[in-house]
Parts: sequence; C-alpha cells; structure tokens
Amino acid sequence: MRPPFAVAAGIALAISAGPALAASGDYPWVSLRNSDFVVLIAFAVFVGILVYFKVPGILTGMLDQRAETIRKELDDARALREEAQTLLAEFERKQKDVQEEAQRIVAQARADAEAGAAEAKKELERTIARRLKAAEDQIASAEEAAVREVRNSAAQVAVAAAADVIRTQLGPEDSARLIDESLSVVDARLH
Repeated sequence: MRPPFAVAAGIALAISAGPALAASGDYPWVSLRNSDFVVLIAFAVFVGILVYFKVPGILTGMLDQRAETIRKELDDARALREEAQTLLAEFERKQKDVQEEAQRIVAQARADAEAGAAEAKKELERTIARRLKAAEDQIASAEEAAVREVRNSAAQVAVAAAADVIRTQLGPEDSARLIDESLSVVDARLH
C-alpha cells in the first residue's frame, strides 16, 4: 500500500503544472512531446518506485537507528564524563593529601633538624666543658709537678746544705743522732 502523502504530492504536482508552465511550442500540456510533462511523469514514477520499495521506511529506520546510536554515544559520553569527574575529584583529594603529607614531613624534618642542632649544641658544650676540665686538670697537674719539683729541689739543696753543715760542725755522735731522727721523721711522713 502506498503512503497517502506520496499520492497527494503527485496530485498536487499535476494540478500545479498548468499551461503557463508548459514548454514553449504548440504542444498541449499533457503530451509526451512536452518536456515538462515528461519530467513530471518521470518524477512521479521515481517517487512511486521509492514508495514501492519502501525507501522512506528504510530511511526512517536508518535515521532512527542513527538517532539511537547517537543517544547511546551521548549516554556513554555522559558516563565517561561523570567517571572522569569522579577520578578528577579523587586525584585532587589525593593531591591534597600528598601535599599535606609533604608539609607534615617538611615540618617534622625541620623539627628534627632543630632538635638535632640543639642536641649538637649541647654536645659541643659538653665536649668544650670536658676539654676545659681536662686542660684545667693538666694545668693543675703541671702546677703540682712544678711545686713538687721545686720542693724536691729545695729539699735536696737543704739536705746538701745540712750535710755540709753537719760535716763541718758536728761530730760523729751528733751525726748518728741526727741521722736517726731524720730517718724516723721520713718514716713517719711516708707511712
């Protein structure tokens, strides 16, 4: 069955093509020698063939199919866009977390460095104090050694002087007594 719009279109064309539109010459409008009439018949046959083979339905189906394909592609594009927005939000959140973590790490490193510097300063102060104490001990030890050496020298000089005095002024009895007294004094000081 032919669609009514094709039949109506053919009738409208036939009515509108009047004698004013006919080709030049003495040929009546409805004549095979009139080129406009032949074109009208060819067009009507062409439209009839298209309708007979259901080309409008096929074209409509193809357009509907294409529209459905486009609709699916748009839905897929929307889904991809939503997924991309979700991924973007996730990456932005991760970037923010990483940035916060980096700031925490930098702050911790700074605090550790400051603590390390303070500890190094304290250790340096302790080392300086130890070295200063060691130097003071060495100085005190050197002073004691010098005092001891001076005392020993003084004692040796005194002993030598006393020995000279004793040799010259004392007799053998006084010498023996002084040696005994000196030995007892030395023994008492050593023990």
